[in-house]
Amino acid sequence: MIIYVDADACPVKDEIYRVARRCRLQVRVVANARLRLPVDPLLQMVVVTGHFDAADDWIAERVEPGDIAVTADIPLAARCLARGARALDPKGRAFTPESIGDALANRELMAYLREMGDITGGPAPYLPRDRSRFLQQLDDLIQAGFKLDRQRAGADTEL
Repeated sequence: MIIYVDADACPVKDEIYRVARRCRLQVRVVANARLRLPVDPLLQMVVVTGHFDAADDWIAERVEPGDIAVTADIPLAARCLARGARALDPKGRAFTPESIGDALANRELMAYLREMGDITGGPAPYLPRDRSRFLQQLDDLIQAGFKLDRQRAGADTEL
């Protein structure tokens, strides 16, 4: 299990690093420019250049079943889910195959309303409860992944 972080505007990078250390998980921090990372062999900085969605493309091409992608980008979350990974936004909303269609539709609706001038404000501010919800959801996804790994290992030894 690897945690991929769409890092350019991610407000929970430090939290991800702490959880990754505790759980001994690798983290790929993907951004358009170099970011400062704590010195830790579990953390890898990946700088992508080129087009606007280069970080999204890099993550979507490498994420595998069981991995976790942390992103606020709903289309990237959909691409990760399609590859069997799990996706979580920085406010703690876990995207699922069942919920991603509604999230994509809502994103399109909001973009349309912004174009029409009906919505002029940005997203709600990031609150402490968002950070708490994110940490709980990340822990839940990791524990579910560990459980699945143990089940797979048990099935492999039974053969």
